[in-house]
Amino acid sequence: MRSRLLLGILVPVGLLIGANAHRLYQDARRAIDTAYDRTLLASAKTIGEQLDVQGTPEAPRLVSEVPYAALEAFEADNRSRMFYRVTGFQGEWVSGFDDLPAWHGRLPDRGAYAALVDFYDDVYQGEPVRIAVLKQPVAGAAGLGVATIQVAETLEIRRTLARQVLVSTLWRQAALLAVIAIVVWGVVLFATRPVRALSRTIAARADDDIDPIPMPGVPAELAPLVAAINEAWHRQAGLLAHQKRFVRDTSHQLRTPLAVLKAQVQSARRGDVPAAQAIDEIGATVDGATALANQMLALAKVEQLRQQGDPPRLDLAATVREVALDLAPLIADAELDFELSTEPAPVRGHAWALRELARNLLHNALRHCPRGGRLAVAVTLRGREADGSGATAGVVELRIGDSGPGIPASLRAKLGQPFAAGPNGGSGLGLAICREIVGSLGGTLALDNREHDGVIEGLDAVVRLPAAASTDAGPA
Repeated sequence: MRSRLLLGILVPVGLLIGANAHRLYQDARRAIDTAYDRTLLASAKTIGEQLDVQGTPEAPRLVSEVPYAALEAFEADNRSRMFYRVTGFQGEWVSGFDDLPAWHGRLPDRGAYAALVDFYDDVYQGEPVRIAVLKQPVAGAAGLGVATIQVAETLEIRRTLARQVLVSTLWRQAALLAVIAIVVWGVVLFATRPVRALSRTIAARADDDIDPIPMPGVPAELAPLVAAINEAWHRQAGLLAHQKRFVRDTSHQLRTPLAVLKAQVQSARRGDVPAAQAIDEIGATVDGATALANQMLALAKVEQLRQQGDPPRLDLAATVREVALDLAPLIADAELDFELSTEPAPVRGHAWALRELARNLLHNALRHCPRGGRLAVAVTLRGREADGSGATAGVVELRIGDSGPGIPASLRAKLGQPFAAGPNGGSGLGLAICREIVGSLGGTLALDNREHDGVIEGLDAVVRLPAAASTDAGPA
């Protein structure tokens, strides 16, 4: 966080300082050029005052008697040198340095000075120079004309002054940048103290300590993070509790069939029972233990599906029809009067969970329904409503009614809890799996005795699940 803030602040500020320093250097050079250009113009005017016209009116000749020493008064110091050149009326060289490049430009339309002067940069004797060219009218007894006076100066003093301005500015800007970096570092260090304190608190916790972090005293900026951590720990606590309960129940429930299996094997070895009978008993025990293990794994899988987020959109009616078709041989073997009535009923759920729900409820009904009895299965969509967006929703109801003995009042309170078996035996996990699945889908499961004139005629297992809205994505 500190590094990102420092980069986010110092990089733009540094770029701004760099651009500002470059612009300041250019402005300083222009200002220095303006100041020293006045010196070049003054020296050119001094030379112009020393010009004269000799000869005849038919052939006037420009004469210059300017010693080079006259320019020494205009030299700033010994670091720069000045040169001049005077050109006559016809462009002929008159005085000064004859190898100084001649001027071929044009005078500006609106100059900064009340004189016919132009300033430009050039190279003389391999060195860059600043040159002022002055058009000086000259009159004498022999006639009049316009002389061209060029005064050049090397740039050492100008560049030195510009560099001094730049270095001085960069030092101040660097100091400002350092102050900004120190302030940002200190402010971030101070502002992130609660984050470091929270990190130390979490790091100091024991591996099995998932109690919520106390919210009082937590800064407002960290409150959403702490709330999310507490919520994650709450879910983790539920998952751990489920795993502990699963391990405890598994060890408890598998102990009995394993003990029985061991006793049967020992009995078979001693020859207490015939070999065929011993094998049949061992097979029955193994089948029971296998079924129990599969149901316990199914119970654990429900919790895994609960953690997978939003399930897809499926048709419960299609799932119930598939399960009923799978169990058709058992229904036919029991000679049941079977009735199946369905209509499209979209719900949000995982395919395995919906199949397991329908399979367990139908198995329970088959187990308790007498031979030749009646078994009715219906899937309906109830309470269909349309919201403001045009989406329809409601409640999907799965009703499985058998003609069995119903549920005794003494068993109703604990029915549905793991390993709470009914009077007809079983592991007691079927209804527990169903309740877990229905709970994970946000629905309800009710087991109601169906009575007529005070006589129990059977049991209705009723599952109600929220219907998936018609605008939900996913296959139905």
